[in-house]
Amino acid sequence: MQGFVDVIQAFLDLGATVILPVVIFLLGLLFGQKPGKAFRSGITIGVAFVGIFLVVDLLVENLGPAAQGMVDRLGVELNVIDVGWPATSSIAWASAVAAFIIPLGLVVNVVMLVTKTTKTMNVDIWNFWHYTFMAAVVYTISGSMVQGLIAAVIFQVITLKIADWTAPMVSDFYELPGVSIATGSTVSYAPGIWLVKLLQKVPGINKLNADPETIQKRFGVFGESIFIGLFLGAAIGALAGYSVGEVINIGMAMAAVMVLMPRMVKILMEGLMPVSESAREWLNKRFGDKEIYIGLDAAVLLGHPSVIASALILVPITVVLAVILPGNALLPFGDLATIPFVVAFIVGAARGNIVHSVIVGSIMIALSLYMATDIANVFTTMAENASFDMPEGSAKISSIDQGGNLINWVIWKFFELFN
Repeated sequence: MQGFVDVIQAFLDLGATVILPVVIFLLGLLFGQKPGKAFRSGITIGVAFVGIFLVVDLLVENLGPAAQGMVDRLGVELNVIDVGWPATSSIAWASAVAAFIIPLGLVVNVVMLVTKTTKTMNVDIWNFWHYTFMAAVVYTISGSMVQGLIAAVIFQVITLKIADWTAPMVSDFYELPGVSIATGSTVSYAPGIWLVKLLQKVPGINKLNADPETIQKRFGVFGESIFIGLFLGAAIGALAGYSVGEVINIGMAMAAVMVLMPRMVKILMEGLMPVSESAREWLNKRFGDKEIYIGLDAAVLLGHPSVIASALILVPITVVLAVILPGNALLPFGDLATIPFVVAFIVGAARGNIVHSVIVGSIMIALSLYMATDIANVFTTMAENASFDMPEGSAKISSIDQGGNLINWVIWKFFELFN
C-alpha cells in the first residue's frame, strides 16, 4: 500500500503543469485526435499553466509579505494561524485515506458522466486534494476510512454539480466556452452568487457600479487594468508600511499580474478548444447531442481584471475583519493571496462589478473566518498526525481555503452527528 501511495504522491509532485498536459494528451487520443494534434494541445495547455502559475507566484510572493506587514502593523494577536493551501494540501495527502482518492474520484466522475448526472469531465486532478482533505477530516473524527471516503464522494458530487451550474457563467462572463470549474475552494463560495442577486435588488446599492469598463470610461487611460493593478498594489504596500521603493515594486507587480494573466488564459484556450470540440463530437456520436464541459483549475478565471481588483481590495478588509469580528480566532496569512480564487464566482455573478463583489466577498470571507476557527481543533489534530511542523508560537492552525470552506464545514458537521 505504501508503495502505491508513494507512486501517487510522486505523480502529484510533478504539479499541474505536467499532470494536465498528460491528461489532455490522453483525452485527445481517446476522443479520436491524431497523436500530433493531441500532443500539441497538451503541450500548449502545459505552457499556458506554466505562465498562469508564474503570474500566480508573482501575486503570492508580493501579496503575502504585504499582508504580513498589515497584520504586524495592527498588532493582531490571534491564536489560530492560517497556514495556507500549500500546507493544507500536504496535510491532506499525508492522511491514510489519500491513496484511494484519485482512483475513486476518477471512477465517480466517469459514472456521473455515463449516468448523465454531470456534464463536467474534471481533468483538474491536482485539485483532488480538496476531496482528500474532506476525507481526512472525517477520518480524523471517526477513525473510519469508509466514512472518510463517503465524505470525499459527497464533496466531489457537490463540486461537480456546482461546476455544471456555473459553467454558463464561466462561458458567458469569462469567455471560456466548454469550461467548468470544480476547484473545491472556488465552488465553496458559490452561495455568494445568490447574495449578489439579492444585493442587486437593494435600492441604492444596485446602482453602484465599478467594473473595469466603467472605470476606464471615467478615468481614461488611468482606468485601464494595468493602472488599476498599479494603484491597488501601491495602496496595499502603503498599508503594509512599505518604503517608497517597495510600494512602487508591489504596484508594478500587481500591474504585471493584471496584464499578463489574461494573455496566459488566451494561450490556454488555444490548446483546450481542439480537445473540447473532439470530446463533443465523440460524445454526440455515441450518446446523442450532449453538452460536455472540461473541468479546469480556477486559476483560469483570474484573467479577468475585476477578479484581481476585487481580491486586492479584500486583502486588507480580511485582516480588519479578523480583528473586529467577535469570536474569530483565525489570524489570516497564508491564504490571503488565494482570495482571487475564492471570489471568482462572486465576481462572475456580479458581472465584474467590483463594488458588489467586494461587499458579498466580505460577507463570505467573514463566514470563512468563523468556520476556519470552528474546525481548528480537528485541523490541528490532522497536522499533528501528519507530523507537520507547526508554525513557531502557534497553538492551533487552520486555513481560509479549506478550513473556511462551506461545503467542507457542512459535511464535517453532518458526520459529527454520528461520531
